[in-house]
Amino acid sequence: MSNSLRGNSLSFVESMIMGIAGSAPASSVALGTAVLIGTAGRFAPASLLVFAIPMLGIARAYQALGERDGNAGASYRWTSAVLGRLPGFLSGWALLAATLIFMVSGSVPIATATLNFIAPQFVGNVVITAAIAGAWFAIIALVVMRGIMVTSRAQLVITTAQLLIMIVILVSAANHVRQVGAVNDFDWQWLGKGLSPDGLSASALLAVYFYWGWDVTSNLGEETSGGGGNAGFGGLVSIFITIVLYAGFAAIALLVMSIDDAQHATDNLIFDIAARAGFGRHGGLLASAAVILSSIAALEATMLMFSRTLFAMGRDGSMPLLFGKVSEKSQSPTNAILVIVVLGLVLIWGSAFMPSVEMILSTSVKALGLQVDYYFGLAGISAAWLFRHTYRHSLMTWISLCAFPALSSFVLIGLGLYAITTFDITTDIVGIGGFAVGLIFYRSRPYEQTRSSEELSFE
Repeated sequence: MSNSLRGNSLSFVESMIMGIAGSAPASSVALGTAVLIGTAGRFAPASLLVFAIPMLGIARAYQALGERDGNAGASYRWTSAVLGRLPGFLSGWALLAATLIFMVSGSVPIATATLNFIAPQFVGNVVITAAIAGAWFAIIALVVMRGIMVTSRAQLVITTAQLLIMIVILVSAANHVRQVGAVNDFDWQWLGKGLSPDGLSASALLAVYFYWGWDVTSNLGEETSGGGGNAGFGGLVSIFITIVLYAGFAAIALLVMSIDDAQHATDNLIFDIAARAGFGRHGGLLASAAVILSSIAALEATMLMFSRTLFAMGRDGSMPLLFGKVSEKSQSPTNAILVIVVLGLVLIWGSAFMPSVEMILSTSVKALGLQVDYYFGLAGISAAWLFRHTYRHSLMTWISLCAFPALSSFVLIGLGLYAITTFDITTDIVGIGGFAVGLIFYRSRPYEQTRSSEELSFE
């Protein structure tokens, strides 16, 4: 085994597609919109638009940092270089924890959508949902282990088909509303009128959940043509595409469903929108197909993020050396992928002991948002510190690379800390406990390294 990934494997377009796939637009809408409407009500579209702003700030930071060092570890590596070994390790651990949590929340939509096709009477059954989710998870892992070339080609087909189906449903539902009228008339609250700080903070982690995943592009910086800069730009562009989809479906949900109905449609909201918009059973199954495709693409992207970050941590000595090895045949970090396969299946089956699918989704979405806020925030702070002197050359560059990422980081970390006070005990255990476990694995001195230098200096 070596410690070099396959370079120049992804084009810019493939990187952008990876960013969209990582955000999982169809499955995020399917399971996240109901929870968001239940929390934010009529403010749901505004919440998605507001929280797109700090996400763009973090994406700009990722792009700039990636230009300096296109590393598979991304946030972990940059934070280690700028802020120190412990913050860097915890940044990497937070990503590992977030991706593991997503193994549950990201697998549920694909299982539910599959049941809509083959056995709709079992939708909502926790055990059967876990069994189907586990089967899909294992199949996707086999594809990822084949290497980045096979995975990227699959992503191009899967994500393009997903986007086309979503656009058809969104446009057709809007036309249906134009013809027959809306359940809820448009209100300026949808765009934020009267939105209070408390209301905004309540939906913070949910909005983060929607957008999270685009950063898979930066974890593939070593494998992207043009390096980390191109990879980061692909992630930045992907956010603009998902903004339109997320805000559009939140608005459509309010137009075709009552708020009470929408907040309880946690299994597959796109299916319900398609059905209420007059598509019937076949249209609903088309929506389920989009969710299946989205979940497959998102799970692939999440496995890539986990495996590349664990690989980079092993290669740098923050984790055992065996995780920093690459298969000679596929040039992918097979050992790191096996870890997420085993842990993912354990968590998926563990979720079968929770009382309902709705509780699984609500808990995992909030807990994941907490982890993401932390490691995104550290990357933004790292960029702000690194580029703090750029005002000497250009004020606009300083705003773009220092001020914007810094403010975005403070917003995300601050809202994450506030959200902790609103968690129930289950979410606290999953979110805070999953993060704290990382301290057990931290070593003040590195394991044996496979790179020539221990620390990377940006200065």
